[in-house]
Amino acid sequence: MDKNSAALVKKLQSELEVYQNLQKTCMKLVKQRTLLESQLNENKCVLDELNLLAPDNKVYKLYGPVLVKQELEESRQNVGKRIEYISKELKSSTDTLESVEKDMAKHRESVQKLQQQYQVALAMK
Repeated sequence: MDKNSAALVKKLQSELEVYQNLQKTCMKLVKQRTLLESQLNENKCVLDELNLLAPDNKVYKLYGPVLVKQELEESRQNVGKRIEYISKELKSSTDTLESVEKDMAKHRESVQKLQQQYQVALAMK
């Protein structure tokens, strides 16, 4: 193998490593986003249920092994804040995922170009 081919192989291997790391990151972000979406849906359901209650209904919150009485309005506010926080995290996660996907596309193109160059170099021998 000549110097040019060896250099192409080295570049190709490094690009593949970067691409594979980006794939792993992307998979983690997808899992994180899925978890956040399920938490968001769960909290929206809780808020819907809390909104169905009358002001004189009792609400309890589980703290460890103990149920503690909580004001209905306080429960609604807590769940609302949780929904707001999860929504922000979900948006952040989605933005990061889009960025990683763009990087992956760039590296995929780079890998394809390097593979073509390597095949041309092999064909010229």
